[in-house]
Amino acid sequence: MVEIFDDIRKLYRFRDPCQELAGYIEFFSETSLDATRHFIKTKEFTVKLFPSYTPTIWINLGSPYHLMNGGECHLIRENTDILLLRNEIVERRNLPTDNIFTVKFYPGGFEAVFGIEQTRIGSDVINLSNIIPAGIIQKLKNRCCFEDRMIFLQDYFLGLLDIEFAENHMYNKFQNAITMYSLANMASSNSQLATEMAMTDKTLYRYFKCLVGAAPKWYFGIVRARTALTAYVADKESFCPYEHGYYDMSHFYKDIVRFTGQKLSLSRS
Repeated sequence: MVEIFDDIRKLYRFRDPCQELAGYIEFFSETSLDATRHFIKTKEFTVKLFPSYTPTIWINLGSPYHLMNGGECHLIRENTDILLLRNEIVERRNLPTDNIFTVKFYPGGFEAVFGIEQTRIGSDVINLSNIIPAGIIQKLKNRCCFEDRMIFLQDYFLGLLDIEFAENHMYNKFQNAITMYSLANMASSNSQLATEMAMTDKTLYRYFKCLVGAAPKWYFGIVRARTALTAYVADKESFCPYEHGYYDMSHFYKDIVRFTGQKLSLSRS
């Protein structure tokens, strides 16, 4: 299954974080074993995810799996839990007994909770016990259901949260840049955004490299491709490339192939 092209969300249960964490965590999720049995009829299956620069925790409640992170292949054992940045294409090869508890952070959100810059994650696959004590992880796994696991980990995060992080000047500028880019139909250049925020191109570049780990042009390209492809798959007939900062459909097609490595013909009606 391929993110955006396929509805991979149907295999998982989702919950939004509490209000205090809503600016830093996009969602908690856990594999739905019933949904997996219903939708997956093969002995093995893969889930492919495209770059997003969203630090993501995967806690393994099920079988071992193979993970391709960029060009590196990793065997994630049954009792191994990981953190990755998702700055490259990620592909997880699973068995039907796959069971993953996920926490997906917004860019900057991981630093707000753990005080660790996401740039330090890079392209590594990090053993989660280096970030969260093994005892805490085991207590989470011992919980009886998804909701209990989510509440337990959420309470743990609240105890770590730096409530002043939202006032961080760099973080505020990053958030403002994302908002302005979206309001301009994703057509603004770095120079235009920097001018609107009364800073130099060099400063904007430095803020993005420090906070996200990517240059603003590259990161904005990812945001645009993800947003546009999602809209296209949802409703091909009414999709308009100009509303997402593309010159025409050809420009959109080429960008999606560059971003995903796949042609739009793979998307389902």
